[in-house]
Amino acid sequence: MTPDQKHNILIFLLVMAFFTGATIQLSEGSVLIGVVMFLIALALTTKIRLSGTYITKRSKFFIVLGVFIVLADVAYNLKAMNQLGTLDSMTFFMGASFIAYGTSQYRRIGEFGIYMSGTFILLFLIFYSILPSLNNNFIHDFDHYLVLLPSLAIANVFSNMDIHVVATETVHFKGFEDATVVVGGPCSGLYSMFLLIGIIAGYTKMEGLKDKRRIILLVILATFVAYIANMVRVAVLYKVGYFYGIEKMMFVHVWLGWIIFIIIAFGIMMILNRTK
Repeated sequence: MTPDQKHNILIFLLVMAFFTGATIQLSEGSVLIGVVMFLIALALTTKIRLSGTYITKRSKFFIVLGVFIVLADVAYNLKAMNQLGTLDSMTFFMGASFIAYGTSQYRRIGEFGIYMSGTFILLFLIFYSILPSLNNNFIHDFDHYLVLLPSLAIANVFSNMDIHVVATETVHFKGFEDATVVVGGPCSGLYSMFLLIGIIAGYTKMEGLKDKRRIILLVILATFVAYIANMVRVAVLYKVGYFYGIEKMMFVHVWLGWIIFIIIAFGIMMILNRTK
């Protein structure tokens, strides 16, 4: 990989981080901050290095497909009056990646983006659409036994808080204020795992990595690190909510997750760059 290609991948990850952060802010935090982060993401795209980019007739198909994907997702959300979420972010990135794939200079980074976002979307549909349609309780069991209970145990290591589990994914606070909080969905940490696996899949395809054993070990490592990081994140949210209130907990919630993700993602990229 050339220095320019490495530079472009890092910029691409930063764009993804700010865009993901923007969607979280727009749906759960500050609209103003969300707009600012979205503008930062757009500004970062101008830092991608170009050299001799041109478009062929064959590549127009990918560009048109990418534009269609982006517009279709926007149109659907406007019609359904939905708030933008992580799945929308990945759909936008898939569309943008197809557009990039249709150009000469952006082709490799576009390929990376297609496999990264495609992997996330596939895993998301399996765990959040197909399994629930089969009356499978994996997500709820995962949230309860592997997220809610262990993260609560971590939070109580240094202080015994009056927090009670009242449902599969729900806890009741009796600290700074009396409140009930649902620990599920994005709090499960599965989104981060899907994204990291997607990054590994995209990089592996783009670079043609052949060491399957090392790649599998890296997927396991990335999943484990994402899981542990999420446990710590949720434990921190418990403490903030208990001692400082739900409002401050939500403020930390909309910032902490994507910041931890981008730190881990850069670490994974550095390891991948040494894997040939």
